[in-house]
Amino acid sequence: MQEKTDVVDEIPMRWLERGEGTPVVFVHGIPTSAELWRHVLPRVRNGRCLAWEMPGYGASIPAGNDRDISVARQADYLSAWLDHLDIERAVLVGHDLGGGVVQIFAAQHPDRAAGMVLTNAIGYDSWPIPSVQAIQRTAPALRWFPDVVMYPQFVAMLRRGHDNARIAGESIGLHWRHYATHGAARSMARQASALAVQDTLAVVDRLPQLDLPSRVIWGASDVFQKVEYGERFARDLGTTLQRIEGGRHFTPEDHPEPIATAVDELTG
Repeated sequence: MQEKTDVVDEIPMRWLERGEGTPVVFVHGIPTSAELWRHVLPRVRNGRCLAWEMPGYGASIPAGNDRDISVARQADYLSAWLDHLDIERAVLVGHDLGGGVVQIFAAQHPDRAAGMVLTNAIGYDSWPIPSVQAIQRTAPALRWFPDVVMYPQFVAMLRRGHDNARIAGESIGLHWRHYATHGAARSMARQASALAVQDTLAVVDRLPQLDLPSRVIWGASDVFQKVEYGERFARDLGTTLQRIEGGRHFTPEDHPEPIATAVDELTG
């Protein structure tokens, strides 16, 4: 798996890449990074896999400074990055906020979406979740807090979102390092402040009209994005919901195999 970076429209962008064939773009959520997909990419047999990192997240936290990093704007950044790589069409895979990004991108550019996989994604009115709303409310003061204040909340969120304790520990260390490097309190306040439910509500009516091959995979015990939203996505996208019984929120880390299989079904 290769780590790549380039400047796109004056924005430093980072991604992980592996494989060849049909482009498959993976988009992470909050509070993670491109490494969210580290266990999925090696399991995909068919496709050029590109795990794109949203500006303002992960190692790309500095790229979000003084920029709009809302979910809707991230869809624009994604489009510019694909143009930069001369990728006309791609299968889109999104988790959490990344699911919102790929929905918006597909709704705005239906001719560029070759397929879509959603796993425990935001959508409709399912977000921001209460813990993120709390960060939004305290954001002006939070920017001045020491990073150590944020660490217990970060750990609690990731542990609640994993059903595999070992992977949860791995995930905490992997994703926290970016916040520790770039300022956790300030970065989380900036990320949370950019989130608005109107971004996904704006494309709700277009989801049933997408008419593209889709898969919806859901950790059925997710306390952040409830499985009922997965069922709604499946209905709107004309597919069936694949439930991961006992699975929680961070499915790409705890349950990479069914996601990789879904990608192979769309690229094979």
